[in-house]
Amino acid sequence: MLLPDKSVLAAQLRRYRVWEDLVHAAPHDPARRRRLEDVAYTLCVLTGRRTAREAVIAAESYLARS
Repeated sequence: MLLPDKSVLAAQLRRYRVWEDLVHAAPHDPARRRRLEDVAYTLCVLTGRRTAREAVIAAESYLARS
């Protein structure tokens, strides 16, 4: 399996966290929810996971390894 570049994965994880916070601040904003879903999808693709939560855990674990 190909592993993502750590800088790319770290940047995507940061984007996910930013959009997650923005959605929490305005949960009924459809544009923000859509953008979070797009960022989550990319994170899932990069980590090979099926859910955003699994992808976040996998990304954090992978980035913690040196």
